[in-house]
Amino acid sequence: MSRDMRIKGGIIDRSTSLGFTFNGHHYDGFAGDTLASALLANDVHLVGRSFKYHRPRGILTSGPEEPNALMTIGEGADQDPNTRATVAELYDGLVSRSQNHLGTLGFDVMAINDWLSPVLGAGFYYKTFMWPAVFWEKFYEPTIRRAAGLGALSASEDPSQYDKGYRHTDLLVIGGGIAGLTAALTAGRAGLNVILADEDFHFGGQLLGTEGHIDDQPHHDWVKAAVAELTTMDHVTLMPRSTVFGVYDHGTYGVLERLSDHLPADQSGPYRQIMWKIMAKQSILASGALERPIAFADNDRPGIMLAGAAREYAARYGVATGSCVTIMTNNDSGIDTAIDLHHLGVEIAAVIDSRDAASSHARLPSEVRLITNDQITGTRGRKRISSITLASGERLATDCLAISGGWSPTLHLTCHHRGRPEWNDQIIGFIPGADVPPGMLLAGSVTGAMSTQACIDGAIHAADTAIKTLGGKSSNQAGGKKQPPPQAEDRPYGIAPLWQMGNGKGRQFVDYQNDVTAKDIKLAHQEGYRSVEHLKRYTTLGMATDQGKLSNVVGLALMAEASGKTIADTGTTIFRPPYTPVPIGAFAGRSRGPSFRPTRLTPSHSWAKEQGAVFVEAGAWLRAQWFPQAGETHWRQSVDREVLATRSAVGVCDVSTLGKIDIQGRDATDFINRVYANGFAKLAVGRTRYGLMLREDGFVMDDGTTARLGDQHYVMTTTTANAVLVYRHLEFCRQCLWPDLDVQLISTTEQYAQYAIAGPNARQLLSRVVDNGVDVSDAAFPFMACGEITICDGIPARLFRISFSGELAYELAVPSRYGDALIRLLMEVGKPDGVTAYGTEALGVMRIEKGHPAGNELNGQTSAHHLGLGRMLTQKKDYIGRVMATRPELIRDDGMRLVGLKPVNPQEAIMAGAHILPIGAGHHISHDQGWVSSVAYSPMLGTSLALAFVTGGDQRYGEVVRAADILRGHDTEVEITSPHFFDPEGRRLHG
Repeated sequence: MSRDMRIKGGIIDRSTSLGFTFNGHHYDGFAGDTLASALLANDVHLVGRSFKYHRPRGILTSGPEEPNALMTIGEGADQDPNTRATVAELYDGLVSRSQNHLGTLGFDVMAINDWLSPVLGAGFYYKTFMWPAVFWEKFYEPTIRRAAGLGALSASEDPSQYDKGYRHTDLLVIGGGIAGLTAALTAGRAGLNVILADEDFHFGGQLLGTEGHIDDQPHHDWVKAAVAELTTMDHVTLMPRSTVFGVYDHGTYGVLERLSDHLPADQSGPYRQIMWKIMAKQSILASGALERPIAFADNDRPGIMLAGAAREYAARYGVATGSCVTIMTNNDSGIDTAIDLHHLGVEIAAVIDSRDAASSHARLPSEVRLITNDQITGTRGRKRISSITLASGERLATDCLAISGGWSPTLHLTCHHRGRPEWNDQIIGFIPGADVPPGMLLAGSVTGAMSTQACIDGAIHAADTAIKTLGGKSSNQAGGKKQPPPQAEDRPYGIAPLWQMGNGKGRQFVDYQNDVTAKDIKLAHQEGYRSVEHLKRYTTLGMATDQGKLSNVVGLALMAEASGKTIADTGTTIFRPPYTPVPIGAFAGRSRGPSFRPTRLTPSHSWAKEQGAVFVEAGAWLRAQWFPQAGETHWRQSVDREVLATRSAVGVCDVSTLGKIDIQGRDATDFINRVYANGFAKLAVGRTRYGLMLREDGFVMDDGTTARLGDQHYVMTTTTANAVLVYRHLEFCRQCLWPDLDVQLISTTEQYAQYAIAGPNARQLLSRVVDNGVDVSDAAFPFMACGEITICDGIPARLFRISFSGELAYELAVPSRYGDALIRLLMEVGKPDGVTAYGTEALGVMRIEKGHPAGNELNGQTSAHHLGLGRMLTQKKDYIGRVMATRPELIRDDGMRLVGLKPVNPQEAIMAGAHILPIGAGHHISHDQGWVSSVAYSPMLGTSLALAFVTGGDQRYGEVVRAADILRGHDTEVEITSPHFFDPEGRRLHG
C-alpha cells in the first residue's frame, strides 16, 4: 500500500484528480503533476534499474537532467520508451512502466551483474571479450546486444503525426525562469518581437520550486503576473513545452515543441510535436543552472536525490519526498532547502554541512539539527535508503537523503559553435567562455550569477544590449514610464569544494546512467586515459541521455585530483546538439510513408489512373507499371499483352521522367564532346547520338541520347534515376573544370511531357497528330533524327526518332501543360492502328529482349568494357574518365562481360541476383563467375531471359552454366548467349 505524501502548498490543481498506472498498479495524481511528482506523492521511490549493474534506482532530480527515472509511457504502437518521468506531464489514464530489468522491478534477474561488478569496471569489454576469438561472434556479441539498451520500441509504426515550422523574431529568449521572464518583459516593453521558449509546461523555472518574494510578492504570484503581462503583448510569443535543443548557423535555433504529449489520445490534436526552426537576430540564453551530486559510498539508492529536487517537489507539487529527510550540503542552497522544507511542514532529521561554519547557518530554524564539518561515508537500504553513516561514526535513520554539491551553469547551448567553457573559482564550476555563438547574450545563473537579484540585473542588462543592437528604444526612450527593476534577495553564494566523501567499500557513483564510479575514473587515469576526451570514451562518462549534465564536473574534478592538476588545467569536453533527446519522428515531420519525399506525377498520371493503372515508384516519380484489363488476373498477363501489342501494332509509353538537360552556347559542342566517352564533335544539326558518360574513375556514370537541335543548341537525355546526378556533374564540369567555355545548362525534365510511340504502326499513328508539312517518312526523318515540329495546328513539339524497345519508334515531346491532352489524343486517334498503352514492366521486358543496359547494369560498378561498349571509348579526343577507363583490370579479355542467359528448360525461371556457377560446382565464392542483373519473361520468345555479367562471357556463347540463388533455394541451368535476344540485326527499328 502506498502512503499519501502530499503536504500543503504547491501550484497543482487539487480539484482535478488524474488516475494513472505504474507497472500495473493504479495511482492518483493531480493536474499540474509530473509522473515523477505523482509517484513520489504515492511514496513510490523505486522506479528503475541501472544500465550496467541493474541496481535499484529512484528519482534523483526534478528536471531534464534525470538519469534514473526513464520510463516507457503508453501502450502498443503509442509506447514511448526512455521518457524522463521528471518532465512527463501527468494526464488521466497515463500508462507507465519501468525499464531495463529481467523479471519484475523488485526482483531483477540481471541484478547478478551487481555481484559481478569487480570484473565489470571501466573498459571491461575491451579486456574481457578477447579470447577465445571464436566466442565473439557466437556468444559474446549476442549476449552484449541482448543486455544493452534501456527501453524498447514497439516495432510498430508510430501513429503520431509530427510537423515542421519556421519562425522569425528579433529576440529569442531561451529559458523561462527569473532571468528569462525579466529579459522578455524588458524587450517586450521596448517593442521588440520576442519569442520566449521554455521546456517546462509552466514558466518560472526555479522560482516555482522555492519559497521567497520578488517585489513583496511570493514567487508564484510574481511569475503569474509576469506571464499575464507578456500574454497581452501581441509581439511576444510564449512557447511553453518547447526545448531549444540546438544552435546552428546564421542565428538558427532548433526548437522542439510538444503539443499533445501531455494529453490523452482521445484529446490530442492533429500533431504530437512540431520541430521549429527559429531564425533570431539576437538571442538571450537564460538556461539557469543544474545542481550536482556528490560521490560517496552507495550514493545511488532510491530515496537519495538532489536537494533542489526535494525542495521543488515540496514547493511546486506539494509532495514530501520522505517522512524524515536528511540534507547533505557544501553550499548555502542546501541550507535554503532545509528552511523551505521546514516551512512547508516536512520533517528534517538533520542538516549535514561539510563546512565548519557559514553565515547561512544562522538562518536555520532552531528546531532543525545542524551537523557541521562532517561527511557521509555510507548508506543502508536496498530498495530504499533507510539510514546513513557519518564520518564521525554516527548513524542517522532517514528515508530521504537530499544532496547538494553545488550548481553548474547550464551552458550546453553555448558550446554548439565549438565554444569552450571556462572554470570559475567563485562558483566552483564552469561558465561559458567568450566564444559563444554569434548573436547570443547570456543572463542569469548560466553566467554564474547565483542570487535572484543578480539574475534579474543580468537579464535587464542583456535585454538592453539586445535592444540597442537591434536599433530599438527602451521603454524610457520611447516615452514610457520608467519601471524600476524587480527587487529580490541578493545573498552571496557560499560554497566549499566537495566532490567525494569517505573511502568506504561501497561504490561511489559519478554517472548514474552509465554506472560510472569514482574508481572507474581513477582506473582510466591509471591506464593512461588522461585527456578528458579519452576519459569520456573509455569510461562512458557523460555519454548517456543526460549528456553529462550531472556527472561532468564531478568526474573532471576526480580526474584532476588523480592527475595532480587543477580542474581548470584538466579542462572539459564540450557539448553538441541535441540538448535533450529529440524523437526521430520530429526530425522527419510529415516526411514519412508516402510523404517521405515529394512524389512527382507524370503528365499522363490522371489519364493512367482513370485506366486503372498499377503504379510504381521510380526514383522520385510515380509511373504506370502496367494497365490491367478485364479478365486479367495476374500482372504477367497484362505485361505480356502490352509487349505483344506493341511489337505487333503500336504502343504508347510515358517517358517524361527521363532527365532532360538543355545545353546551349558557342562551346556547347566542345563541352558535350568532353563529357561523353564517344565523339560528338561531328554530330549534325537534326541528328541524335547515343552517348556514354564516365566518372573520373573510369566507370560508367550514365548513358542516354543527345540531340542537336541547332548549331549551339543540344538536348541531352539521361536515365530517370540519374537525372539529378548527371546535371550536378555537368554543372561541376562547367563551373570548376572548364569555366572558360561559353556554355549554359538548365534542367527541363519537368518542362516537357514526352511519349514513346513504338511498334510497326508507330508512323501511321504519328502522322495523325503532326501538322501538315511535317514529313515523318523514313527518308525525311530517318533513325536517330530529331527536330522541332508542330502538332495539332501549331502546338510546338520536339520529335526524336530513337528506340528503347527495338521497334520502329519515336519520342514526341510537348510542353508539360499539353501532356494530359496529348496522351488522350494519341489513344483516341490510334485506335485504328491498334494502339495500346504500356507501362514500365513492358518497357523493361522489351529492353531486355534487345539487350539494352539500364539501371541494374549501370550501377556504378561497371565499365564500358563490362557492358560490351568498349568500342565507344574513342582514342581521338580527351574526355572525363579516359585514363582510368583503360586500367588493365577493366579491359582484360577474361573480365566481366554483359551477356544474355536462356534457361536450358524454357519452362524454368531465372532469378535476379543469382550467381553464375559452373556445372557441378559447389555453392562457394571461389566458384563464382558472375551475377544476374536483370530478368524478364519474353512473350515473344516464350521463355525467361536474363542479362548477366559473366567472366569472359563474350567468348563463352553456347556454354551451359548455373544461375544459383542460394537464399531463395533456386538453381537453374542456363545457356550463355548474346544479350541481343530479339531481332539482333535491328531490322525492325528501321521500319
